[in-house]
Order: sequence, then C-alpha cells, then structure tokens
Amino acid sequence: MCILILASLLTGCGMNTRKIKFGAAGLGGTYRVFGDTFANLVTSKNKKYSMEVKTTAGSAANLRLLSDGYIQMAIAQMDLTNDAYERTGIFENEKKHGGYSAVAALYTEACQIVVRADSGINTIEDLQDKRVSVGEEESGTEQNAKQILAVYGLNDSLVDEVNLDYTNAAQELKAGTIDAFFCTAGAQTTAIGELAKKCDIRLLNIDEKSADKLKKTYKFYTDCTIPKETYQGQTEDIQTVGVKAVLLASDKLSADTVKDITKILFKNKEELQYSLPVDISIDEKTAVEGVTIPFHEGAAAYYEECGINIAD
Repeated sequence: MCILILASLLTGCGMNTRKIKFGAAGLGGTYRVFGDTFANLVTSKNKKYSMEVKTTAGSAANLRLLSDGYIQMAIAQMDLTNDAYERTGIFENEKKHGGYSAVAALYTEACQIVVRADSGINTIEDLQDKRVSVGEEESGTEQNAKQILAVYGLNDSLVDEVNLDYTNAAQELKAGTIDAFFCTAGAQTTAIGELAKKCDIRLLNIDEKSADKLKKTYKFYTDCTIPKETYQGQTEDIQTVGVKAVLLASDKLSADTVKDITKILFKNKEELQYSLPVDISIDEKTAVEGVTIPFHEGAAAYYEECGINIAD
C-alpha cells in the first residue's frame, strides 16, 4: 500500500511540470530564433515548466492557434495582434480571436525588401511585372508586403506574388526563380544574413512620402533604419518602416505561471540578447509601450512589482 501511495505521489510530481507550447514561425526568421532561445531559458531556469517550440506560418497562424488553445504562448506582430483582437484587417470576417493577453513588447521588426545586387531593381516601383515572394500566406509579412506595394500603386495584378517562407525565398532569389522577397523580422535576419554570404544582395528603401502615408493609414508602423553593414555588402543605411513584435500568453495560463515566465524574460535578457541577431533592447519600461491589447494579469503583477503601472 505504501509503495502504491509513493508511486502515486511521484507520478503526481511529474504531472506538475507545466507543458507550454510556444508558437514561433518557420526556420530562418527571428521568431524562430527567439522561440528556441526563450524556450531553453524557461525550461532551464525553472524546472516547473517545459516549453516546446512549434513551427507555424507566423503571426496570423500564432494568433489563431493561441485563441483556439493549441498553443499557450506565442510571438506575433502588434498590428496583426490588434487586428485579431478587434476583428479588423484579415480577421474582419472571422470569429473574435480572444483568450490571450500581452506579456511584453520585444523589439521592432523591420520591413525588409531584398533583391539580387545584379538585378537592376533599385526601387520598389521596379517590382512591377516581377515575381516577388510576399511571405507565407496570411503571415504578418504578407500583410505588410501588400500594404507597402499598395502605397506604390502595385496591386497583385501588377506584381506576380508568391507565398514562400524566408528560407525558401532566399534560396529561390539566389537561384533566380524569384526577383525579390519581403521579410518582416528583426534585423539582422538569419535567412538574409546567410544569403548575403552566398549572393550579392541589395535592400530597397521606402521613401519618406510613402513611409508617411503608411504611418498615417496604419497606426502601428514606425520609421525604421537598417544600419549599414547589418548584412554583408550593405554599404548604406536602409530607410524602411517597422512594427513591434509582442510576446503573448493564453489567458488559461495562471497568473503565477505568467509572472514566473515574465520574470525569467527580464532576469535573463542579456543571455537572450547574446543568442539573437537583433537588438531587443528590452527593459520593463519599454516592454509596456505600444501595446494596444490588455496585459495578462501575471505580467501585470510583475510590472507592478517593478513600480510600473500598466494603466499609465
């Protein structure tokens, strides 16, 4: 009888490990690098949690999976997160995708448009009649690409749009089977960085007039500069726009769990930064800026302990 009770207790202890599925994105992007690094940190720093990274199609997929309970945490663009929450944009005709809250704004994702250096494509207008990857279907990159192209008067009848993930887009650009690809991710982005080592590339600027129009039309865009030498062969700063990447958690996760995980995020930010190709520059004050949906009560409790009132 004692043996059975002991076995039951041991089994119960094992069951107390909280398994958390984390929605990242495809290989080659910053989401995946962040997801892998963050999951390793959470799992190693607090043995109560086991975090598993799931490959997804990106922001829109993460929001749907999070809302439907298939994953418990995710990273997504702030613009799509707000659209899902408010049933606007690509989510306008869908059910309300709720059941999740914000943990922290992480970094600005740059809208990057990549072409071969020998292509003769020097401006976004030059993409007319070209074969262009706009990112995976229903990804944040696709939404940004279509909005940027529209500002330049380029709809899908004027551009041959294809849906590829970053890794495949880089491979096809190198092979010459596409002429350009869009990538919304923290710069430096691994897929672009690796491509630049194998093939001379050029990044396209978004001119000031078009950037201003984007910022007026869509409230989540901000000015963004990709500094020269971010990628091999890049000799000039690139002017573009960007959106925030935000860490999200299911409302079904307890306040204690999310508070623990939020604490791990900030207490290990240097270790996280060392592993990432992008400067996340994360601290408790900037992490609550630019977030337009409610914070998870566990994250809010952590910020309040740090003297930050998220209602301010």
